[in-house]
Amino acid sequence: MNKHVKDVTPETTDLSRRSFLVGTAATGLVLGYAGVPGIEQAAAAAPANFEPSVWYSIAPDGLVTVTCGKADMGQHVASTMAQIVAEELGANWKDMRVQLASNDPKFNDPVLGAQITGGSWSTMMNFDAMSRAGAAGRMALTEAAAASMGVPANECVVRSSTINHPKSKKSMSFADVVKSGKATKTFTADELKAIKLKSPDQYTMIGVSVPQLDIPSKTNGTAKYGIDVMLPGMVHGAIVTPPVRYGATVKSVDDSAAKKVPGYIKAVTLDDKTGTTTGWVVAVANTYANAKKAAAALKISYDGGPNAKLSSESLFTEAKRLQGLSDSGEFFVKDGDPNAAFGSAAKVLEAEYTTNINIHAPMEPMNATAEFKGDILHMYSGNQFATRSGAIAAGAAGIDPKYVVMHQMWLGGGFGRRLDADMMVPAVQAAKAVGKPVKVIYTRENDMTMDFSRPLTFQKVKAGMDGDGKIVAMSHDVVSAWPTQRWGIPDFLTPSVDKKGPLDSFTVNGADFFYTVPNHYVRAIKNEMAHNATPSGQLRSVAPGWTFWAVESMIDEIAHATGKDPAQLRISLLDGKGKNDGGAQRLRNTLLAAMGLAGYGTKQLPKGEGMGVACVSSQERATASWTACVAHVAVAPSGEVTVKKLTVATDVGTQVNPDGIRAQVEGAALWGMSLALFEKATLKDGGIEQTNFDSYTPLRMSQMPEVAVNVIANGEKATGVGEPAVTVVAPAIGNAVFNAVGARVRGLPITAEAVKAAMKA
Repeated sequence: MNKHVKDVTPETTDLSRRSFLVGTAATGLVLGYAGVPGIEQAAAAAPANFEPSVWYSIAPDGLVTVTCGKADMGQHVASTMAQIVAEELGANWKDMRVQLASNDPKFNDPVLGAQITGGSWSTMMNFDAMSRAGAAGRMALTEAAAASMGVPANECVVRSSTINHPKSKKSMSFADVVKSGKATKTFTADELKAIKLKSPDQYTMIGVSVPQLDIPSKTNGTAKYGIDVMLPGMVHGAIVTPPVRYGATVKSVDDSAAKKVPGYIKAVTLDDKTGTTTGWVVAVANTYANAKKAAAALKISYDGGPNAKLSSESLFTEAKRLQGLSDSGEFFVKDGDPNAAFGSAAKVLEAEYTTNINIHAPMEPMNATAEFKGDILHMYSGNQFATRSGAIAAGAAGIDPKYVVMHQMWLGGGFGRRLDADMMVPAVQAAKAVGKPVKVIYTRENDMTMDFSRPLTFQKVKAGMDGDGKIVAMSHDVVSAWPTQRWGIPDFLTPSVDKKGPLDSFTVNGADFFYTVPNHYVRAIKNEMAHNATPSGQLRSVAPGWTFWAVESMIDEIAHATGKDPAQLRISLLDGKGKNDGGAQRLRNTLLAAMGLAGYGTKQLPKGEGMGVACVSSQERATASWTACVAHVAVAPSGEVTVKKLTVATDVGTQVNPDGIRAQVEGAALWGMSLALFEKATLKDGGIEQTNFDSYTPLRMSQMPEVAVNVIANGEKATGVGEPAVTVVAPAIGNAVFNAVGARVRGLPITAEAVKAAMKA
């Protein structure tokens, strides 16, 4: 039978394949795809269970199991979804459980229509749907309980998994109602939409730091990740990747030495029609250790392909060439006439800003397990984009995507890396070749050199000011690879305002800021060379990680050039005029909050120390998250930068779990600091040079600063918190460095060498 939902409640002590299958069937949550030939149809849910929504069910013992359609990679989104349901349902938190959804279309995102986790979208886009699901269940349970107790339903109160009738002092627990079998009310889409939800002043669960449901199983070792999957008869695959990141082909494979490795089965040269991988070979053996030995013994010759001689310098040179062409790229923003305004401006500033290649490097390396059962392909892996990943797996297998069942696992880190499904390709093709389930695990070297990295970017910003120092015009060119276009999903692209065609707005989001600038152009330019040589992905914070680096650095440069305080200049620009109304005011408030908490402008700092500010709307303009940062740094004569403190204020609208939000903001701020000061990958001869943490060096524990967080919860619609703080830290640090020693660094990472050179300039 085809089982689609995996129970991951803290009580689970054995998630072997056998107990998983038996346990899932016992819960009555056995789901299947209708109309797929070759699959035994799934059994109907046990009649004793009450399932008021696809998103949760209530068992006869009163336990509420929420199905999370999002990838949980440590951000506790499954618990967040459960907390939203529990608020409206009226459930006791101790009765709540969570499970992860499969790729069954019934679990598609209510807004996006696909299963994708990224962009800090999960809470903001699912809050309403999960709330209404919870409310519908409460109403159905109340109606059934009232009928059983012989009391009016409108006189009942639901609290702590119990329906109470205060007048008669009668009550029924959720368990009692479910066991009665009388909770049968269903809701149409229109009826769900018409439900009146609680107002923030009525919340008893939302805004409370309840324990995260996944922590017990993750601390006692029972939570299972993709790397933990074990299937009967399973063998293992280790990949061998070419020296060129993309475009190489395998000319020949000599496995004579590999045949001497005990347990060696076969070397499979990938024929990836999806174009996800090129030039890969997977060695299959009875154990992972033997697969690695066999992989090391393979002698493979390659044709390096068209990108074999390219380097980071090549990509930057091409980016500068493209930016210099007047007709390249497409317009993302085209307000007023900046060129005319520059001509009459009292002062004009121009600056070039760069960022380098960055690698995701989650602690759990990429992995996937593939198993063919008749016509059905089962994939076991943790992934952030089940809809696309299932299609990639199907393409690798040469089958229709409806024949792929994705078994979602916990993710040992994602950060956007697991939006891609390259790890599924070798597992699928190896399993097909050897006729057994195959688990493929990347080495750290595989993962780093074949990462769908954050692309290097080149940006040119030009600003014009009038005689009073007021900004009258700004033009902003952004040159990069286009990661979202690589996905081949037209709906994820944005029509250009000059109607030249669709552009990848995920490379320019953030450049459409909430400052009032009457003449403003933003041009998105695709670097085809980088796009082909370094296939890029969505790394935590996506475009705002580089666009706000340029925008917020330039705002500071303008402030200093016109004799204004950088924070006060921002406040004046956030006047909320026109299309910026609402957003600008919220952003201004976060800036003021961060300044107040940090004591910006009130402290006399020692020589070589400085504070810098930045404030950003993060993410897409339509799904903004309002975040500001004050960075306090000390700069040594050598140029070495020490971050003493990061003060972050963020407006989250409605906060679900305060502790969870603070953890996310703190983690995001440190991620942003790591990108700002330490992380850099380089391309040479078509390949990524950095292969492990000895050469790619993220923030270490010894370099941790103090982090202060001010969460603003004002009852507005919930915003995202996973990525916003990443976007604001680098410019705040860069601005602080300038205030400390007068060194303006315009490239990330901000190295000691770059600071020292700028100090001498």
